[in-house]
Amino acid sequence: MKDYDYTTVPKNLLTPDVVGMLTNIHEHRGKQELFVAAHSDALITLVEIAKVQSTGASNRIEGINTTDKRLEELVRDKSAPRNRTEQEIAGYRDVLATIHESYDYIQPRPNILLQLHKQLYSFAKSAVGGSYKNADNYIAETDAQGNQTMRFRPVPAYLTATAMDSLCSQFILALEKDIHDPLLLIPMFILDFLCIHPFNDGNGRMSRLLTLLLLYRAGYIVGKYVSLEKLIESSKDTYYEALRASSADWHENGNDYLPFVRYTLGVLQKAYSAFEERVEFTSQKGVTKADRVKVVIDRKLGKITKKEIMETCPDISKLTIERTLAALLGEGYLVKIGGGRATAYGKTDKRV
Repeated sequence: MKDYDYTTVPKNLLTPDVVGMLTNIHEHRGKQELFVAAHSDALITLVEIAKVQSTGASNRIEGINTTDKRLEELVRDKSAPRNRTEQEIAGYRDVLATIHESYDYIQPRPNILLQLHKQLYSFAKSAVGGSYKNADNYIAETDAQGNQTMRFRPVPAYLTATAMDSLCSQFILALEKDIHDPLLLIPMFILDFLCIHPFNDGNGRMSRLLTLLLLYRAGYIVGKYVSLEKLIESSKDTYYEALRASSADWHENGNDYLPFVRYTLGVLQKAYSAFEERVEFTSQKGVTKADRVKVVIDRKLGKITKKEIMETCPDISKLTIERTLAALLGEGYLVKIGGGRATAYGKTDKRV
């Protein structure tokens, strides 16, 4: 039986690089509170953009896709879903909204997790939502030829409820003891949750929603303004490598949480850096959107892509960015590099 040890294991995770990341994130959290108080109006835009990005990215990781237009309609306008794919997306939208609005009142207890899972599938006709798995499942890997092999066998169905009770109780107890940094405990909890794999479907999406919930409850609310799910999507290979490394020998209590802890802290660091940069840009008075795009280009060493500009300035429309790039190309300020999806832009010697 797996031992959910959140008392002695965390101290073994305090390697010099992890301590450095923790220190850096703690500093960012201090700035976060100042930014939230001083730039509340500017942050409203970032919240709405992050909701769309989070909902789209977390579902795309699981192969659930729709058009950008429908994604925005579903998330921003609360449009009714038209098909099964959109039902999945709308469910994620609603759980995300619940966490944003009520995280202080949502304890990570088994009955609460079941309620969140039920909400995740509230638009679906199947009875999968709100219940633990009724059959054993496994995590597979697919090679380049499309062949599947089993990578990890989670907790069997008949032990799932017991495992979830133990997981949640030990995690809450560790938080109450306040011995270890929650930023160590949270990735451990998420890794254990994924190894239990308690549901027939939706485990990956639930893990990302729970990551947000637990971070918010610990005071790290950057995921409201910068999509952690999108950062995970953009580093998906590294995400799966960290999961694979940290789940080895999990059943025998021989697994190493460190790779997944490092990965999670790295995502959080990147989110905070992006958050501070975006707040700086969106809160500037008297600066045009075209000027902001130009500043982003000037700050980037080497070439830059349209996608990178859009991610740095999510409140600026794609059309405005394209017009600004066209103008800078026409002025000889930029030169186009490559073509198609690989198109990038480099600064020229004509810059003033």
